[in-house]
Amino acid sequence: MKKNYQFRYGSGTVSLPIEENQIISVIEGHETKPLDDIKSALYQSLDTPIESDSLETIASKAGKIAIIVSDMTRFWMRQDLIVPLIIRYLVDRCGKSYSDLEIVIATGTHIGGSEEELRTLVTPEVFDKVKTVNHDCRADDLVYLGTTDYGTPVKVNKDAAEADLVICLGAATYHVMAGFGGGRKSILPGISSLETIKHNHAYSLAPDKFITNPAIGNGVLDGNPLNEDMLQAAAMMKNLFMITLVTDTEFRLASIFSGHWKKSWEAACEEVRRIYTVPIKEKADVVITSCGGFPKDESLYQGTKAVDNVISSLKDGGTLILLLEGRNGGGSPDYFDWIRPLVSGTFEKELRENFTVGGYIFFLNCEQASRFNILMYSSIPAETVAPMGIKAYDDLDKLMEDAHLEGKSIYVIPTGSTVLPEVTETSER
Repeated sequence: MKKNYQFRYGSGTVSLPIEENQIISVIEGHETKPLDDIKSALYQSLDTPIESDSLETIASKAGKIAIIVSDMTRFWMRQDLIVPLIIRYLVDRCGKSYSDLEIVIATGTHIGGSEEELRTLVTPEVFDKVKTVNHDCRADDLVYLGTTDYGTPVKVNKDAAEADLVICLGAATYHVMAGFGGGRKSILPGISSLETIKHNHAYSLAPDKFITNPAIGNGVLDGNPLNEDMLQAAAMMKNLFMITLVTDTEFRLASIFSGHWKKSWEAACEEVRRIYTVPIKEKADVVITSCGGFPKDESLYQGTKAVDNVISSLKDGGTLILLLEGRNGGGSPDYFDWIRPLVSGTFEKELRENFTVGGYIFFLNCEQASRFNILMYSSIPAETVAPMGIKAYDDLDKLMEDAHLEGKSIYVIPTGSTVLPEVTETSER
């Protein structure tokens, strides 16, 4: 007997009829209560941090304080709700003046935001009182801190390097390259030089084959060269204090971890594992998932983050049905422009010589399409993604017909961007 399952798609939903006896289970993240009082939760975290004196104790003794804040590409973590509270804490509780403070936007390799974007990010009230600047990874006054064991020369933002205290605000989420976001990523790539970032991120590729480095992946920290390199870079910074946010599966703020730059971030990562990791007994022949609707599926670049998560529940050679509207097509030029070297046969040469995050994600998606049968319901034309190995459809009935679901085991994952299925020994007992 068939049952209709609803999936978010763009600003609406789509419904798919699926035979119930073929479905192993519906996979969703663990329900987590969002914070009722963000201010109280933040201040409690700052007053009783993990393996650190309170921020009040530390900041009261500091002169210049740099506050590192993620840029607009991470606005889902709602920096505008947190930054004003941090500023108020530093002024009211720690006796700092606004002139003692500077906000540095951790742009990585991104182009810095406009004044309008910065006002949105930190709020107009804070922007008018606290100096707020975009980091520039190509600036000529970056400060060299040393070289990591991975050979990465660490150069960082001058204002942050010379501050008496550096407070980093980030969010811990699964990250397909670094294992987890947040924490040390505020330093590398956040406020590092282009050379530093490229050298670090190049470890995403295996050195001897044109494949993803098998040492990296969602949730992988130990032995992950990107993560370990980032940790060494962060350790070169003096007087770091970390604030790490964790959101629930609806991207509402659920918890705040503060304190020692590494220990507090690691605690946040464990909370992410608890919320998002779902143990499963086996892999399926077919996975059907949505990115979670707009803005998660506004482009192929954004939407394929769901693919990164859910393929852990799919057998090699299995079929992934992906619901991704893609109203903005492929997305960032740094992502989809890599289709030219892909078609021309120069992809490996160009990516190794001019590595970018967008280029790697494009490569990863092509690699995934070579391992799995990816059928995508989308507004993106089929011919646009065909060179990647992805089959796109604008007719959902035709897609379901071509999926040949008869007799196959299926996982339904309503929002692929918020769960990480994991086959574990515990789930097999």
